[in-house]
Amino acid sequence: MAFTIKQMSLMVATLGVLSFIFGVIAENKKPASGSIITGKGVVICKYPSDPTVVLGYLSVAFLAVCTFAGYFSLFYPYKGKSIPQAALFQSTSFLVFFNIALATTGLAAAMLLWPTITEQLHHVRNVHHNLETECPTAKTGLLGGGAFLSLDSCLFWLVALMLADNAREDYFEESKDVKPAGGYGGGEPLESSA
Repeated sequence: MAFTIKQMSLMVATLGVLSFIFGVIAENKKPASGSIITGKGVVICKYPSDPTVVLGYLSVAFLAVCTFAGYFSLFYPYKGKSIPQAALFQSTSFLVFFNIALATTGLAAAMLLWPTITEQLHHVRNVHHNLETECPTAKTGLLGGGAFLSLDSCLFWLVALMLADNAREDYFEESKDVKPAGGYGGGEPLESSA
């Protein structure tokens, strides 16, 4: 199936927005703390049933698929015409936005994964021998910040796609404007009147 730039940009945008939505909902559903149940020499933390961990992993998954789609869309041969990667990276603005998209993707993944894994560990390792334990949860605000960075990442992939499309058009126009050797415009060589 052949893709168009419009289809790819819609796919990247949809996946990025889904990652953002799941991250924001995960942040909002995260409990402030667990309930403390004291036992003989142990504290057991009972956490309410919440979808934070699942939503956090879903946000990371959609970020990963959005990133793959964004990267794939930059180098896909639209209309059967491929362009060398070197021609794309000659554009300074494309290079800048490509690197920003990669950086924000990595930062978003870190900010989404860290609290999600921490929250999962709090749920699994809920028996503590320290009687001073207050049943903590993952740090508040990281999931929401990661969600916003995920949305930023999506937008940077879209900007990079627009710049790649411009570079692609310039590349094909330049290759079309190159005149064949041996004449002016490819016609018959001029005859001398001698």
